[in-house]
Amino acid sequence: MSRPTETATLTPMDALLAILDLEKLEENLFRGLSPQVGWQRVFGGQVIGQALVAAQRTVDEGRYVHSLHAYFMRPGDPSVPIIYEVDRIRDGSSFATRRVVAIQHGKAIFAMSASFQYDEAGFDHQVRMPDVPMPETLPGERELKEKFLVHAPEAIRRYWERPRPIEIRPVSLEQYFSRDEASRERILRDGALPTQNVWVKAVGSVPDERHLQAAVLAYLSDMTLLDTSLYAHGTSVFDRSLQVASLDHAMWFHRPSRMDDWLLYAQDSPNAHGARGMTRGCLYDRSGALIASVAQEGLIRKKAIE
Repeated sequence: MSRPTETATLTPMDALLAILDLEKLEENLFRGLSPQVGWQRVFGGQVIGQALVAAQRTVDEGRYVHSLHAYFMRPGDPSVPIIYEVDRIRDGSSFATRRVVAIQHGKAIFAMSASFQYDEAGFDHQVRMPDVPMPETLPGERELKEKFLVHAPEAIRRYWERPRPIEIRPVSLEQYFSRDEASRERILRDGALPTQNVWVKAVGSVPDERHLQAAVLAYLSDMTLLDTSLYAHGTSVFDRSLQVASLDHAMWFHRPSRMDDWLLYAQDSPNAHGARGMTRGCLYDRSGALIASVAQEGLIRKKAIE
């Protein structure tokens, strides 16, 4: 697979789908590319999505991912391909287990275990979706850029101005463009749970294919999480005095869902300690069905002052 020369003419979603379309090098061996958009390291959600695609291509038809557990070990280099090696650990009558290692420069940068299952009937319950405003009532990205980005820090402005395959509509704008000191003090004083609710939506069409939809869902699941841990401390991932990176990532896929409408990403952070922040997330569709659950711990370390 060669890198598209017309990347600039592709829509952000088309570019993401091309990145998720791995090249098969050999049995159980795949190669993935990264977008050339000036990032110093590969976005973690991209590696999760590509690793999931590699694992999916080694399982029997009709088995779908129900969980994945991953560790980020080294920052990815966007200038060179990533090699994904799949270990077919087990193929049982109901479940299949795969382990994927992502390699660059001869070293592992990421490792993931994933489990796949045939669809089955069974018990059914879920936690209720938070009562939040619908995405249509919130400012869109164009309005956010016009009204709120004028005085935003440069890092935040650059992030929001870059075309992306996933649109984000925060329910609370304070967590992105200002700091709610009263909420922060209450969290630290009373042990209140820091929370964040964000609507997310694919910008463009995602094919109606469950493996690919799961990969796109895995891609977006790495977005906005660490900010929930940092909110209680009056800062964000855009703070240049912080070293911020995903350390591990776990995801459970509860129900299939199309990617053609808004999803609510409800997040909370039960703990931050030892230069690490823990965040949990639930992804709901518009009807309130719980699509997936996520847990992640990230590095949130103050940089040494030179």
